[in-house]
Amino acid sequence: MKLNRTKALIVFWILTLQVFATQGQSEVIQQVKETIKAGSAKELSKYLFQTVDVTIEGKVQSYSKAQAEFVFRDFFRQHPPAEFSIIHQGSSKGGQPFAIGQYKSADETYRVFMKIKSVNNQQLLHEISFSKE
Repeated sequence: MKLNRTKALIVFWILTLQVFATQGQSEVIQQVKETIKAGSAKELSKYLFQTVDVTIEGKVQSYSKAQAEFVFRDFFRQHPPAEFSIIHQGSSKGGQPFAIGQYKSADETYRVFMKIKSVNNQQLLHEISFSKE
């Protein structure tokens, strides 16, 4: 009887921790969504890892957080956001959170893929790509 209670308590705590982890990743995805929707490179940079892999229209480059801010500023200036929505979010088999979105700008539509990394209990983007659809 005591063993069953212990197992039930362990399962409860594991599920509780998973719920909080999911809420944290959903929160950062929501915040990133709002900054992209607003076309704010400065706000977006707050959610970037110290180095971030950025792919824009097939060109892959690794940037520092500050460099990536300038890259996004140029992208948003050239392709002002009309709409941005998250289509899917989840975690890889290894537990790494990701999100897929759709970015619309005037006549162009981009598929946006984001990978999130947990660093010191903080969820940060470490990879983001904008691919023309």
